[in-house]
Amino acid sequence: MQLKYKIVTLSVLPLIVSVLFICVLVFAQSQKLEEEQAKLIESSILAAKQAELKNYIELASSLIAPLYDSGKNDEATKNQALDILARANFGVDGYFFVYTREGKNLMHPRQSSLVGKDLLGMTDKNGFPVIRALLESAQHGDGFQRYAWEKPSTGQVTEKLSYVVMLDQWGWMLGTGIYIDDVEVATKKSREEVASGVLTTVLAISSFALIAVLVVFAGGLMLNFTEHRLADRKLCALNQRIVNLQEEERSRVSRELHDGISQQLVSIKFQFELACLELQNGQGNGLENLRSGTARLGDAIGEIRRISHDLRPSLLDTLGLSPAIDQLVAEFEQRTGILTHYERSIGEPLGDKNISVTLFRVIQEALANIERHSRASIVIISLLDAKGAIALRIEDNGVGFDPGLMDKSQGIGLRNIRERVDHHLGSFTVSSSPGSTEIIVEIPIQRA
Repeated sequence: MQLKYKIVTLSVLPLIVSVLFICVLVFAQSQKLEEEQAKLIESSILAAKQAELKNYIELASSLIAPLYDSGKNDEATKNQALDILARANFGVDGYFFVYTREGKNLMHPRQSSLVGKDLLGMTDKNGFPVIRALLESAQHGDGFQRYAWEKPSTGQVTEKLSYVVMLDQWGWMLGTGIYIDDVEVATKKSREEVASGVLTTVLAISSFALIAVLVVFAGGLMLNFTEHRLADRKLCALNQRIVNLQEEERSRVSRELHDGISQQLVSIKFQFELACLELQNGQGNGLENLRSGTARLGDAIGEIRRISHDLRPSLLDTLGLSPAIDQLVAEFEQRTGILTHYERSIGEPLGDKNISVTLFRVIQEALANIERHSRASIVIISLLDAKGAIALRIEDNGVGFDPGLMDKSQGIGLRNIRERVDHHLGSFTVSSSPGSTEIIVEIPIQRA
């Protein structure tokens, strides 16, 4: 996976997981809230209906109160009371009913087929013993009972709530009821409202999450595009620096070959030609010119060896780092006249051959900078083994410079040192003041 996709994934994935967790939590809480609200609505409606049923029973009791309180227990009085209750209807489906203690129906204004029948063992569609439960509730309970019964207005069996009381003097059970299918409608509506609210909330969260994901995605793409352009610019600058370094190195080698060795070889050629002419003509100084040309040829060979050594020291490949540094220090001291002291306490060979090349190039670059800019008279080079790392310290007593201007400088020497050290995950520090400049390099190492 490319880096830009990794960044976008790491940014978007936690957001998506968080939104999913929030949605699941909202659904769970909504289910709980839905049940609690449905129960609250149902209980409040039932409480209102229970109070309404009590009022209806009180009304019915007041209608037959003169007959009941008269103390008469004859059939005529009872029939008169039953006739009053049969006419006392309320609403479309509201009526009163009367049963004996034994479960015999005495009055039912909406289902006359039940009158006179023993209904103690009657059950509803769910197998619930309706009359038996009503008698039990009237005699020993609160008088309220729920069961399924046929609704007169629709002819369909519907949930019903009844309230019954005992008229002990006559041995009657007087009751009435209200069909509570509207309770189911109200609770269903409440559940639908809660579900609709939850859906709206989830959609809102999802919309905001989608917008956030798009913003993060767009931001990630913009960031990646910006970083990509910045990386391209840095890469172009690095490529240009490499090209410039190559051209500078080629120019240096070309200049040294043209101004040094080429001139010497041309001069030696002329001197050998002159010696040949003198020897052919029998002149006595021909042999001397030949010897002089041979000596100068040796100097040219030494110059070629020096250039070759600057490009790649052979001792570094054959004998190792310390002999190569010894030779580099000796040549530097001989060429510049600067007193150079080199001390070391490292073993050979190092674990990584490239580290040896890096250390050698760091010392070579530092000595070149000292020769060009420092006007120093003493240089101290220390190469020490420091607990799993190699510590290189180069100090001189030159004029110094401002390390803060190192990155702004057009020179590439110190930057080359830093890049070489960074390649090995090492550390590079420079401190300088008039009379002292110090370079410290530490490179972690694992010996074979």
